[in-house]
Amino acid sequence: MFDRTRISFVVAGVTCAGWLYLPAGAGRVPCVVLCHGFSGTMDRLFPYAERFAAEGFGALVFDYRSFGESDGEPRQVPDLDGQRHDIRAALDLVRAHERVDPARVALWGNSLGGAHAVTVAADDPHVAAVVAQIPFNGFPRSVEGRGTTDTLRLLAAITWDAVRGRLGLSPHYIPMVGDPGELAVTATTEAEQHIRTLTGGGSATAWRNVVAPRALLAMMRYHPAEAAARLRRPLLVCVAADDKETPLHLTRQLADRAPRGELRVYPGTHFAFYTDPELRERVAADQVAFLRLALP
Repeated sequence: MFDRTRISFVVAGVTCAGWLYLPAGAGRVPCVVLCHGFSGTMDRLFPYAERFAAEGFGALVFDYRSFGESDGEPRQVPDLDGQRHDIRAALDLVRAHERVDPARVALWGNSLGGAHAVTVAADDPHVAAVVAQIPFNGFPRSVEGRGTTDTLRLLAAITWDAVRGRLGLSPHYIPMVGDPGELAVTATTEAEQHIRTLTGGGSATAWRNVVAPRALLAMMRYHPAEAAARLRRPLLVCVAADDKETPLHLTRQLADRAPRGELRVYPGTHFAFYTDPELRERVAADQVAFLRLALP
């Protein structure tokens, strides 16, 4: 059994919304702060938070500014620096909570959130452990199913959105997920299934299949493996063997560079972590076991 409480915190004058899950009972507990991906929303992380809470951990989920239930304008604009500031504020909130043991707080991140979790923890010695699930660690040289023309179209959209941002104009939005050949951040044969997973399942979601792509410029220079080399706490990296979006040869560098890094490779693709219930259960069980050791 667990309790679920609505929370909010302010970062740079913007209110971020979230939910705090706590095991029923008294006493301080370890806690996991969960960080979603590039255009994600916290409602897609509710099952993870529920699982951690059922296992005796506190769990905090929240939306980055301009996404989901959090404030911030313009909407659907990822800001890498801003997202990391949001994570630091979320850490401050749970550490100050009367039911949370501040010495046993971990970061958990999915995709881009996994990159952020490693980067933030590398500069915060009070983070007790990190779980990075299918984490971003730089773009691959080529993406299966995306030809030269598609790449140039995407680069043009990114550049135009960045220019509009510098001029203070409204964002130039494109889809987050699309079919091969479509102009989208991720164009994949699994697109339809992935979108159905994000928007279906009988539960409401704040996720929208639209995003301002300007942040992809910053991501081209973002290599969390450099931060992983400074990370002194236990790190579990969970990756997919056939991942095309965050490929194994890049993601494994996080575990290799971290002094206390551990790599777990699972069958399937990047999107199997969202769409395959059996895989998600296997991964969750491994993560719980890791956190039990890291947050005794």
